[in-house]
Amino acid sequence: MSHVTAESPAQRGAPALWVRWGLGVAALAGLAALAFAVGPFPVAPGDVLSILVAKLTGGTHAAPPNAEAVVLQIRGPRVCAALAVGAALAAAGTAYQSVFRNPLVSPDILGVSAGAALGALLGIWCSLDAWAVQLLAFGGGLGAVALVCGLAASFRQHDPILLLVLSGIVLGALLGACIALLKFLADPYNQLPAMTYWLLGSLAGITAADALAVLPTSAAGIAVLWLLRWRINVLAMGDEEARALGVDTRRVRLAAIAAATLATAAAVSVSGAIGWVGLVVPHLARLITGPDNARLLPAACLIGAAFMLVVDTVARAAGTTELPLGVLSALIGTPLFLWLLATTRRGWQ
Repeated sequence: MSHVTAESPAQRGAPALWVRWGLGVAALAGLAALAFAVGPFPVAPGDVLSILVAKLTGGTHAAPPNAEAVVLQIRGPRVCAALAVGAALAAAGTAYQSVFRNPLVSPDILGVSAGAALGALLGIWCSLDAWAVQLLAFGGGLGAVALVCGLAASFRQHDPILLLVLSGIVLGALLGACIALLKFLADPYNQLPAMTYWLLGSLAGITAADALAVLPTSAAGIAVLWLLRWRINVLAMGDEEARALGVDTRRVRLAAIAAATLATAAAVSVSGAIGWVGLVVPHLARLITGPDNARLLPAACLIGAAFMLVVDTVARAAGTTELPLGVLSALIGTPLFLWLLATTRRGWQ
């Protein structure tokens, strides 16, 4: 007598889920190959593939030497940085929105972007080297969030989430005033254009050292958020429900904020202020996958990396003058988000 075991809906949907993830990764790889190929100096896709394979295996290739220099020294670091920045900002925005249970929250809410901007502009005002500007931006972002968390912790008798948000808004306003003061005091011919360009966001001039600096830091922040994905799901239900299920809400919230801040500060330190990705990309991913961070977080990273790669490629290939990433991301992303919002049937909760 044979026994027939019925499959659950999750088991039946597992192959289709893996197919969708495979298609998403393949699409990201295709976008990366396109980013390597297009630009002021176009490189044939076959040459790009042969150069990358030769670099990974230690072999030789038949591509021109100048094509190798363009792929490995110019576009390679930029593509890697765009992937890291997009994934980091999207993951941080996803974590912030889940932890604070607010769809309008972004990595800017706790002052990380304003702190990073103040640090970078202070470095430009002092005429420091590029690496020092990035280091000050990274430290400024971390310091701003640390100060916000310290201010919120000093008033324990109030709602911790409300205190964090209010402290971040107040400190962000103060940092914004400091940024405006630095711009007012800057040399209008040398320092002010550099400050404005940094605030608009760009990956121009990114080097292999910059990419190597942002990749491990962003990956570490995203990895911590991935390890906390189930606790963040419980935390999104509310503090009382999370405590009833045995979750230490204070520690989980601080760990998630620290990891998201680490990833954001690393991204902003090399790319400048790009506000659209961390706010809207998590919504795009949530409309596709739902609120479960086990699927939402990797989907947000994938979409954020692909989106930033497309924006950066368009920014450097659309014309003779490179367009700012912060402006271009909003111009491309807003119609995409409105279209997806109008055509997607999945709910927000």
